[in-house]
Amino acid sequence: MDFIVSSAVLIPRPETEHLIETALLLARTVTNPRIADVGTGSGCIALPLAKELLQAEIHATDISSDALEIARANTARHQLESRIHFHQVDLLRGLGTNRFDLVVSNPPYVGESEEDRVQLEVRKFEPRHAVFAGPTGLEVIQRLIPQAHGALKGGGWLVIEISGTIVEGVRDLLHSWSEVRITDDLQKIPRIASARKTLL
Repeated sequence: MDFIVSSAVLIPRPETEHLIETALLLARTVTNPRIADVGTGSGCIALPLAKELLQAEIHATDISSDALEIARANTARHQLESRIHFHQVDLLRGLGTNRFDLVVSNPPYVGESEEDRVQLEVRKFEPRHAVFAGPTGLEVIQRLIPQAHGALKGGGWLVIEISGTIVEGVRDLLHSWSEVRITDDLQKIPRIASARKTLL
């Protein structure tokens, strides 16, 4: 799929395809899954899920109205307007509890101490708040994980894109979840963390 982008959103990257593939595998184990894409940006996660999962109910959130404008434009471009519900909120705020089968996100996960290692093009042209989470890189994920736990049904899955720098911190944050998995990308760098909310 091709996507309109602007300075309000991240440019879709090949690494995010691993996130989409993992989300698809998990979503296909559920009949009529309800899915939340947190921090949707251009919609590059929500749209492929909507296209592939015809029975899914998909909600996409972003705190940025400019990002949501781009996501809506991409949704119209691919004629998926009836499939995705957009919400301008911080992470999952206000979306309810015990509601979703799957929460998927490519959150900001780069620490400010790593700024010198981030490509100049990224620093110049992509929104800082979508790349850098704070001093450690875990700041947004620290807020997302408990919100996702509340929003998911028992047995539901959280799938997030991460980096090797924060993998142990993410693992620690997921200590109370079950079936925690870390998956590497093609460069053998930890890239996807998935975890299941314990069945109640």
